[in-house]
Amino acid sequence: MTPTQLSIAFFLQVAVILVTCRLVGTAAQRWFGQPRVVGEMIAGVLLGPSLFGALAPEVQAFLFPKESKPILFVIAQFGVGLYMFLVGLGFDREEFFKGAKGAAAVSLAGMAAPFAVAVAIAPWLIGHGGLFTPKVTQFEATLFMGAAIAITAFPMLARIIHERGLSGTSLGTLSLSAGAIDDAGAWVLIALVLASFGDGPQVAVLAIGGGFLFALFMVLLAPRLLTVLDRRIEATGMDETLLGVVLILYLLCAWAMDAVGIHAVFGGFLLGTAMPRGKLTAAIRDKLEPVTVVLLLPFFFTYSGLHTELNLLADPALLAVAALILVLSIAAKGGACYLAARLSGQDHATASGIGALMNARGLMELIVINIGLQRGIITPALFSMLVVMAIVTTLMASPLFEMLYGRRARAEGRL
Repeated sequence: MTPTQLSIAFFLQVAVILVTCRLVGTAAQRWFGQPRVVGEMIAGVLLGPSLFGALAPEVQAFLFPKESKPILFVIAQFGVGLYMFLVGLGFDREEFFKGAKGAAAVSLAGMAAPFAVAVAIAPWLIGHGGLFTPKVTQFEATLFMGAAIAITAFPMLARIIHERGLSGTSLGTLSLSAGAIDDAGAWVLIALVLASFGDGPQVAVLAIGGGFLFALFMVLLAPRLLTVLDRRIEATGMDETLLGVVLILYLLCAWAMDAVGIHAVFGGFLLGTAMPRGKLTAAIRDKLEPVTVVLLLPFFFTYSGLHTELNLLADPALLAVAALILVLSIAAKGGACYLAARLSGQDHATASGIGALMNARGLMELIVINIGLQRGIITPALFSMLVVMAIVTTLMASPLFEMLYGRRARAEGRL
């Protein structure tokens, strides 16, 4: 295709992506009581080969030609990295440290059980064939599957807790803290897999060493250095220069993590956690959140959907594998978090609510498996299985939470 043809296709793609995501997202929100982001996840799958490509393959190929996919990929990575920057802005460091001690048992269980499952099934998945690429070792497969099962939909978890008025409650603080610890652990493990999955030991050293030093800098020094931005906004407000500086910092952090062999989303998230809280973060969210959520994030869902081939699961053997992964993931994550919460002194309803919330994978899972597919760790077949797991566990979260905790909590005056 010529540059002019690509330009024409691009603008039509954007229109189709936005219309589909808005319609499906609104339907999920209004008719099924799900967060809009869940509908947009499903919209991405609908635009891919699983439905649109199956019903109208020529139209789908016209709208999403192969030549345009690198463009979609770059915008998708920019959008999801910027979204993770916004997630980092909403990460309450004080609440995290306040609830970290009490959340330790829930978090440990939420990591240990998924990894026990991964240890058990990784050799079988490798032996099954066609799920991991040939160059993946059993150790790498185990780490990747453990992280994929252990990840929590932290942004959605935070949104549900805020919308239900649970901020500051034992359930809210415990869930947020445990979810943050779990996700941090999962991202570390993904980083280790990416670091080991290179072209030699020097690549692993660069990734692990560079990632560690960057994280150390962002945790210990960056918050102090970034206070200059806080002083600037107090003096001038959020002007174009300050917004430009914030975006440049995001781009440099994303580049740094990509350059050492990790992933751009790490840079975005860590920068968000380091930003001064208060007027600055509120102004950044006000400027960036609408365009990120409405325009950029749907590119990521669509790019994921274009690589999700649910028709691969028509094979009874692969469908059985997908069902097993789903059941084990739910039992390992939700069940372990419930038991740990009960053992730490929570009542049945509160522990059930924590288990329901922690079981959701959502967007975080899609980010993890997209990295796995992009870096040649997993194949489209396993990618499709894990997309199903991400969508099903996310769809379960709100209704299951309402059934297990919401009704009883309202009856007892806790909500």
